Amino acid sequence: METLRTDGRACDMLRPIILERAVNRYAEGSALIRWGNTHVLCTASVDDKVPPFLRGSGNGWITAEYAMLPRSTQSRMQREISRGKRDARGSEIQRLIGRSLRAAVDMTRLGERTITIDCDVLQADGGTRTASISAGFVALFDALRRMCADGKISEIPLKNQIAAVSVGKCRGVPLLDLCYEEDSTAEVDANVVMTGRGELVELQGTGEGATFSRAELAQMLDLAELGIAEIRRRQTEILELTEDERRLFETCA
Repeated sequence: METLRTDGRACDMLRPIILERAVNRYAEGSALIRWGNTHVLCTASVDDKVPPFLRGSGNGWITAEYAMLPRSTQSRMQREISRGKRDARGSEIQRLIGRSLRAAVDMTRLGERTITIDCDVLQADGGTRTASISAGFVALFDALRRMCADGKISEIPLKNQIAAVSVGKCRGVPLLDLCYEEDSTAEVDANVVMTGRGELVELQGTGEGATFSRAELAQMLDLAELGIAEIRRRQTEILELTEDERRLFETCA
């Protein structure tokens, strides 16, 4: 595809991704993702209880919390505790992360336990929610491994491998993985969450400065599927799967 982007990428190219796991000594699972200039730390914490609406059901729960550090952007933001109220954008993003990662796990096999995925944005340059979901999956899988090792569950209750990426339309051209400059001027901005089978978990798309056709949506989804396939490859690589785990992942593809 033609190159027209400020960072020299082709339209169908991801920003450089560096993914690390086991970066927090205390959490049951953790991952740090450096996705271009967006850096997010994700930790997965296991609690042996569930929200009231699930008590006695035998089912588990996965939830998420999301926050941007004060100097993750060009000018300092106030911490939420200083503002005295939850940021609406952050609330919406953490609900998205929770919904996305719940699609990865069979809750009926988790037992009455909650896994909380904390996503802290260290530095933001577009795509913080998709980075949180993609790294959050790595932290979640390591937490499930720990639960198996500790005898809390007999096997890893994985249903789907989950990853996410942004797409959009800038100057009439569909683009994969928008950086901040592209995101802030895009005519169309979308976030796509997919399984390893290419099924959609969530699609958030908005015509910011223009409408978009079904054909353009199909083009953007094709780009998203291409990018998510690469992200899933990175996830699988960093997780250093055993043979049994590799077979488990193959059932999700």
